[in-house]
This record gives sequence, C-alpha cells and structure tokens, in this order.
Amino acid sequence: MFYGYAQVANQCYREVFGLDFEDFEAGQVFNHRPGITISQQDNKDEAMETLNNAMLHYDAHYAAATEWQQCLGVSTLTLQRVLGSTWKTFYNKVRIRCFHQIAMTHPVFDGDTLYARSSVSAVKPGEDQSDGEIEVVTEAINQRQETVARIHYTMLVYRRGQSPQARAYAGLLKPVEHAKFLAYHVNDANELTEQAGLFFEDFEVGERYEHRPGKTFLHAENWMHATRSLDWHPRYVDQTYTERFQAGRQIVNDYYLLGAATALTTRTFDRVVANLGWVNTEFLEPVYVGDTLYAASEILATRASKSRPDQGIITARTIISNEREQVALQFERNFLVYKRGLGPYKKAGY
Repeated sequence: MFYGYAQVANQCYREVFGLDFEDFEAGQVFNHRPGITISQQDNKDEAMETLNNAMLHYDAHYAAATEWQQCLGVSTLTLQRVLGSTWKTFYNKVRIRCFHQIAMTHPVFDGDTLYARSSVSAVKPGEDQSDGEIEVVTEAINQRQETVARIHYTMLVYRRGQSPQARAYAGLLKPVEHAKFLAYHVNDANELTEQAGLFFEDFEVGERYEHRPGKTFLHAENWMHATRSLDWHPRYVDQTYTERFQAGRQIVNDYYLLGAATALTTRTFDRVVANLGWVNTEFLEPVYVGDTLYAASEILATRASKSRPDQGIITARTIISNEREQVALQFERNFLVYKRGLGPYKKAGY
C-alpha cells in the first residue's frame, strides 16, 4: 500500500509524492490521473514555439485537403502531456536514461482527452548505489480507449532515503498509513489508479495540510496574466518603470497571485465541486517575481450540503508563505466537495 501524506505534527499532514526504486516491480500497471484535453490552441502554440514548419498542424485550410480533414496534433505535444502526467508516481525519478521507442499509433485532434497508463516491464539495480533502473512502457489513451502513443523507456529512480525530498527531511516524513491517505486505488485488473484529493468525510476540523510543491513566480507569466486581465499598469508591463520606481523588482499581480495561491491547495482539495468564494483575504507581504510560495490549509468547519445530498461544504483557512517563511497572503474559503463513493469518478475512470 502506498500513501500520499506524511505526518509532520499532531493533525498536520504534508502532501508527498512518488515511489522509491524499491517500491517498483515488474508487472505493475499505473493509471495516471488527471487526464488532459488537447485544444487546437495548445497544438498551434507547440508548433509555433518549437518552430515546427509542418503546416498540417496549424493551417486548417491546408489540413482540410489532407486525409485527416483537420489539423493534426503535434506528436511532441502528445509526448510532453502524457509523460508529464506521470509525475506523481515517478516523482523520485532521477532522469530518463533512454527512449527505446516512441511510437505514435493513432492521430490526435482538437478536443481529444489523453490519459497515461504505465506498465513496469523490468527493474534492476543501477550503477550508482543511490538509484536503480526502471524499464517502463507508457501508453497515451484517448477518451475512446484508443492508444494514440506508446513510449518505451528506461529511467533512473532514487532508492529509499536518497531523493532530495528524503534527504532534506530525513526521518521527518513518514507516510501516514490511513485509508483516507492512500495514493492509489486498485481496480479489478489489479491496476493502481492515482487518487485525486480527499472526500468530504475525510476532513476533520483542526486538521492542517501542507500543500506541495511550491510555486516560483516568473516575469513572463506575471506579464502575461496582467495583460490578459487588461491590467496594463506599468508595474507589471513596463520594465523601465520597474527599474526606476520599484528598484528593479517586479511585484506579482494581486489577482493572479490569489488564483495561483488557491491552485496550490488543489492536490488535497481536488474533489471540489465548486468554489463558493473567499472571505478575509489579506495581502500581508508583497510578492515579487522570483519569490517561491508554499501553502498550508487548516480545516475550520465541515457541514453537509442541504441542497446537494452527494456533497458537503468545507471551510478552510489557507496561509501562503514565501521561501523566507514570511506570511505573504492568507484567506478563508468555502467550497463544495463530493462525499465518498459519490460523484463522477467511476464513470470518468478515476
């Protein structure tokens, strides 16, 4: 059994990810969640950003005259999205050592949803005492259960106690062996499917959750979110203004900051049905480009929904701290969460 939380204090739990080399064995099958729906905008961006000159990916008039009759998905976009979605299970990966084969077996189009499924074919000790080799085949499967790509590769995975996470918190991060903290559920075929968040009944008043990973804010994303919000104040979009009036330190846009801070909590609160709103939101320290923020949430209240019998309402206070352990932002939030055994999970393959 593998668990997704470690206890760091009484009623305080930290999200942890990934299996150690010793946890893998030949024959294991992992269904990674969540999946991701590919849009033509994603496809076009991938082609433009990689200087891909194949007009089949972004010239719809040309593509309509081909056998596909629409723009074809860029194969490297499929590769990135599918392998990227395996990160929770392969969090302790050192690096990919070799791609033995990358086979694109079915076209991908705008609107397709991709899921990753990984089968462990071999496990053997590595040359370094700190890691070992895992041979894996990861398949990309669309919403129609068609395999669109098959990736056969070998990666190095840290041995138990050797990952950066384990070394940084030696002896402090021991998994909590409680059913609500299981990182996977097992289906009838004995495959392990990654869990996504806790159910309403799992939350107890007074519990505190430390969310991981943190997030470092970059100049380009701050600029992009400000401009897309029509907030063209020079503090976000004018580097000369920043250098002259802000000592060269660009401040992070407030509402982008609130959105990103809330998103940091979604590994634990992933079974949310709807966000009902924020109260008592306080910006206590400025956040600058280059700062890294971490979130921790305390459960303040739980109650069953009167109008939605399959859901309950959680009230949580979230505190956002920077890498200097200064509290930059705090807020309270109410949100609906599915009750155990209910919701769309079985139907959606979760």
